[in-house]
Amino acid sequence: MSTRGFRTAQRVIDLANAVRAHPELPREEATALLARHGERPEELTPDAFSAADLRELRDAARRMADLLAEPDADLAAEALNAVLAEHAVAPRLSRHDGHAWHLHADREGAGWGEWFLASSALALAHLLTEHGRPPWGECAATDCRTLHLHTGPGSPRRYCSPACASRTRVAAHRRRRGQPT
Repeated sequence: MSTRGFRTAQRVIDLANAVRAHPELPREEATALLARHGERPEELTPDAFSAADLRELRDAARRMADLLAEPDADLAAEALNAVLAEHAVAPRLSRHDGHAWHLHADREGAGWGEWFLASSALALAHLLTEHGRPPWGECAATDCRTLHLHTGPGSPRRYCSPACASRTRVAAHRRRRGQPT
């Protein structure tokens, strides 16, 4: 039995970024991403995870990507409440398939999209209440739309990576000095 829990918020970030980068995210990439986040191989076979399931999951990931790009805590909370009202049921603790105890908030028999929306909204709502602000966001670099998650200490993160932060600082420095960026 695994005692390692799921990283649901990171899963939503990873899938939202994947669908932003490839709107028609190929099945192989989607199933590899889901497997990295703990989904069992038998749940990702073509019989268990159909083309229609993939479309539903991509649509759900696009909706969550829009929510993750919202920097305002009140608007993010409203959006999360809407997703929870539409797709979640009373949370229940579950332990199956060798996983540690974890929460499920989707209906029994929910499709991939509904499962993703309910579990993602629950995880993000928990983070919003824990941090008092969205600990996620869209990179502030002008040429980057990558979503990021920052649940560690320190001030809120503005960039998806040190490379984007550095590139932005260098460009601002060059603009101030009148140099081409």
